[in-house]
Amino acid sequence: MVILSRLLLGLIVAFLHFARAEKCKVSTESQHFVAGQPFALSYTLREGKYSHENVTCYKNSSITPITLDRNSRVHQYLNQILFFPLTLEDSGIYQFVIRDLGSCQNIFVNLTVQNRSSGWCGDSSKDLAGLADYHSQQTLYMGTTSILACHIIAFPNNTLSPIQWYKECKPIGDKENYFSVRYDLFIKNTSAENAGTYLCRTKLTYMGKHYDILNRISTTLLNNVERRKEPEIIYPRNNSIEVQLGSSLIIDCNIKDGKENLNSRSWKVNDTLVDFLNSNRIKEGIESNVSCGEKYIFYTVNISFSEVRQEDYGRPFICISGSSAAFIMLKHPAPDVRGYLIGGPIVLLCVIMVVTRTYHIVKVDIVLWYRSTFYSTLNQEDGKLYDAYVLYPKPKSESQSQDMNILVLRILPEVLERQCGYRLFIFGRDDLPGQAVANVIDENIKLSRRLIIILVTESSSYSLLKNMSEEQITIYNALIQDGMKVILIELEKIQDYTDMPESIKYLKQKHGVLRWRGNYTEGLQSAKTKFWKNVRYHMPPKRYPSSLEQLMKSAPCNYSMS
Repeated sequence: MVILSRLLLGLIVAFLHFARAEKCKVSTESQHFVAGQPFALSYTLREGKYSHENVTCYKNSSITPITLDRNSRVHQYLNQILFFPLTLEDSGIYQFVIRDLGSCQNIFVNLTVQNRSSGWCGDSSKDLAGLADYHSQQTLYMGTTSILACHIIAFPNNTLSPIQWYKECKPIGDKENYFSVRYDLFIKNTSAENAGTYLCRTKLTYMGKHYDILNRISTTLLNNVERRKEPEIIYPRNNSIEVQLGSSLIIDCNIKDGKENLNSRSWKVNDTLVDFLNSNRIKEGIESNVSCGEKYIFYTVNISFSEVRQEDYGRPFICISGSSAAFIMLKHPAPDVRGYLIGGPIVLLCVIMVVTRTYHIVKVDIVLWYRSTFYSTLNQEDGKLYDAYVLYPKPKSESQSQDMNILVLRILPEVLERQCGYRLFIFGRDDLPGQAVANVIDENIKLSRRLIIILVTESSSYSLLKNMSEEQITIYNALIQDGMKVILIELEKIQDYTDMPESIKYLKQKHGVLRWRGNYTEGLQSAKTKFWKNVRYHMPPKRYPSSLEQLMKSAPCNYSMS
């Protein structure tokens, strides 16, 4: 019964393996290597585009996949099987099952492991001949600087010690004609003496363990005219591109290579192949190619970023094909200056408009505050006795005449003289009886710093301006006398200035006009109301004797925002 059960299980396993093989496209290949070194077993993708994420590896038709545990000597990493190190027991047939979007490839790789002869560099030519099948054959070109590559299989998260080079098992001591850069040995002015067998040796550290790596290179010497053309990387061209932080990105590497060349193509960053970055964010795509005539093939292999991060900027991502390499670097996008060029002047214009409007609203308070804070004393006399000369008409209307008398003879003196300390000359109040009118007006106009004219709606009230000498002299001096500024005050709103004298029209256009908005009740007027602030703004700054400074600070007309 037990034998029957085992037989049935074997048939099921064989059927499942057969079904899997039948479903997938099948291809086979062979590889061989020498025991004792780390080794990465991979496959050649012959057709289609498949992702390395859906690769499952088996050995010798086992139904148990090869482990993914990186602490195991043999384990799968992405699309490769890693051996640390390779042993004779690892010989066998390895199966790579690649599935992607309903399609599948089943690749069988026959790995043959041969034991190395005694010593890593034997004393006899027989030892070297025995290793020749397992190492590379490279070409030197006469009269040029030739390059020998120590093909180090890329492993994830590894470190390598400096590479040591040997020729015919002896360390190379000629530093003039030989020099090494990373994995390559450069031979200057190649001659027949440089032909022979080379060895490169290094030590690899992986998962805390150390492994020796030894590669043998047999050389063939050719004339320079027989040299094969190196792959040409069309893009990238050691350039940089602008990429937004956090965006996704795909970059193609486009390569032109000869059909007879067997160069591999890959992306590398920080001396590590992208396939070994342990990153799901940065990946290398599947290679594709297009034939171009009888001699060349165009290859494309891309690198993709699911999300560009800050650490990606300024770092070269290198596309490699044979001895050709070119990099591309990511940089932050340049700021869009068009927005600044358009928005900047608009914002500046808005700021200027706001500042101008704000100043227009508060300039009166600012000026009055400045005057009250940085007051001047009478250290410089201007020869004036009065701060303002008050000119007012004689309305025919009894009510208007009464309002005019209250404003001119009571309210103006109350606010400007008693509260603010200004000195006014009001004709009919301050002139002496018997004085000649023309002389009084002419003299006192010259002694005043401002001219206040009260306006009413009755144009007939200004008929005197056309006939009588007082008003003529007053207006004349207001228009032509240096330093004389005019303050026009409307007793009530005047809609039409058509019938006003031309001199009044001119003064209104030049100086503007203030409209009386208070009432005619004595004792209720305050110099801190808006109307009187505007009058004080147009009045000359008060200048105080130094002995009266303390008195000025407590004056009721001192600046206040209320």
